Amino acid sequence: MTYAALTLASLGTAFLLLAAVGVVRMPDLFTRLQASSKAGTLGAALLLGGAAVFFADGPITVRLGMIGVFLVLTAPVAAHALARVGYLAGPPDGSSVDELAGRYGDDHRLD
Repeated sequence: MTYAALTLASLGTAFLLLAAVGVVRMPDLFTRLQASSKAGTLGAALLLGGAAVFFADGPITVRLGMIGVFLVLTAPVAAHALARVGYLAGPPDGSSVDELAGRYGDDHRLD
């Protein structure tokens, strides 16, 4: 039991570290959001799973499961909202390709 919990916690920590490195190393907002939302959610879920295996108690496992469901449901929504605001605000230097130009009208920018 302890080895399984340690393995899950170690994998979760590795994915959270990967998410942090992705946020620092990725070049723009959208790829940073991709790295942080995907790897961060998976890392947190693995850590919660490791805690559930370690404690092996009914009420604690239910709480950890509820936290995991909350994270899985809210992390993609938050990343989508941040990406939408980032798109509407526009790039700071104007150097990116806008594949959605004209789709929302000409006055959709927040400038």
